[in-house]
Amino acid sequence: MTTVLPAPPLRLIDDLGRMVPQNESGGFTLPVVDTLLSLYRQMVIARRFDAQVTALTRQGRLATYPSALGQEACEIAAVAALDPQDWLFPTYRDSIALLTRGVEPKDILASFRGDWHSGYDYHTHRIAPQATPLATQALHAVGLATAAKLKRHNTVALTLLGDGATSEGDAHEAFNFAAVWQAPVVFVVQNNQFAISVPLDKQMACRTIADKAIGYGMPGYYVDGNDVAAMYAVISAAMDRARTGGGPTLIEGLTYRIEAHTNSDDPTRYRKAADVDLWRHRDPIERLEKYLVAQGALTDEVRASILAAAEELATTTRDCMTEQAVVDPLELFEHVYSTPRTALAEQRAFLAAELDGDAVASVVARDKSTR
Repeated sequence: MTTVLPAPPLRLIDDLGRMVPQNESGGFTLPVVDTLLSLYRQMVIARRFDAQVTALTRQGRLATYPSALGQEACEIAAVAALDPQDWLFPTYRDSIALLTRGVEPKDILASFRGDWHSGYDYHTHRIAPQATPLATQALHAVGLATAAKLKRHNTVALTLLGDGATSEGDAHEAFNFAAVWQAPVVFVVQNNQFAISVPLDKQMACRTIADKAIGYGMPGYYVDGNDVAAMYAVISAAMDRARTGGGPTLIEGLTYRIEAHTNSDDPTRYRKAADVDLWRHRDPIERLEKYLVAQGALTDEVRASILAAAEELATTTRDCMTEQAVVDPLELFEHVYSTPRTALAEQRAFLAAELDGDAVASVVARDKSTR
């Protein structure tokens, strides 16, 4: 079988920080400098948060954490394209997307710490729980988007997926249903080229993930996922299209996962260090920084203020992880059924009695030790 290599992905700013010629921009316009500076600020802060959380995980203060180092452009552009009434459906790797949408660090990290499955209010932030099962959140996004359409709400659902998720049946069902029903949903695939250890060419035979959109009957875009300007322009256009009745869009952002899959993964077993180094030199933050400096928008003073904000957030993140979590074991029985079941109530009572017994034993032991 002959493999047809895809054309270069759509980009608006090249690796050297230069604006691409208009005839190579795919009809998209480079966002204004103020927008790009805001995207740059958000990426820098998000990376500092990601690095801090990774360090906390290596110190054993978190159970696990999937880093998004190198993928900032995809996530920050996606969140920046959302309106307040829109919904975000993230994966386990999209913590910096939550951060950028306004979720507090302690609430983002609650699940990674083992306090709660999800520590933030979904309706306040309009963010669904971070999905660990691959592609399930895509179905949820389509469901919400379809309901919003039926209710004539001005709401678009955006879901983030990985390349591995597009190999799942849930992704097929989501793509197909969204296209048939013209649901106002945007699928943003962060193609970081590995589904844990499985490379993309072991997952599919087509040229790009974006090409799959043709079979479903919706637009598909193959974008440089390390060019935040291009990602923002394409996602914004797709959001506008969905909002005005144009239906779903599939967007593939070609990027790379610099860190391991999680802290329990050893990426040296399945990829080459030279490839990682190559993608480090395609850094999305450095690319935009070069452009903004050339435009005179990123001065030393502006850069210093951004770095200070990033460090302040890192301090906040460290501080909230030093606080001892208050965990009530009886919360296991909350939010299971709207009407409590007899068997569950009996189990709850049994555990409560055990906890009371442990508490009494602890007091007795303490009293003996102080005599």
